Amino acid sequence: MTLEEFDVALAAVGGPAIVDFWAPWCKPCEAIEPILASLPLPVVRVNLDDSPDVGGRFGVLSLPTVLLVEEGEAKAEVLGAQPRERFERAFAAWL
Repeated sequence: MTLEEFDVALAAVGGPAIVDFWAPWCKPCEAIEPILASLPLPVVRVNLDDSPDVGGRFGVLSLPTVLLVEEGEAKAEVLGAQPRERFERAFAAWL
């Protein structure tokens, strides 16, 4: 995903979105996928191996990194594999 494709994906959401930075080799990324899918916000998944520029825009240094992005800006962040409650607390203002 290019930066332009990422911007189009966010624009298509039309509001706040969860951005999930992941990689195919990342087992913790797999573990949180069902949690993110169960939250009541759209999820934009970014394979960091294929899209390092998108990760660079947000300063992503480790996986998994999950951001709440609104109007192109990261408003909240959760690092690592965390339980659902941690995501709910971090994103509570948007859920």
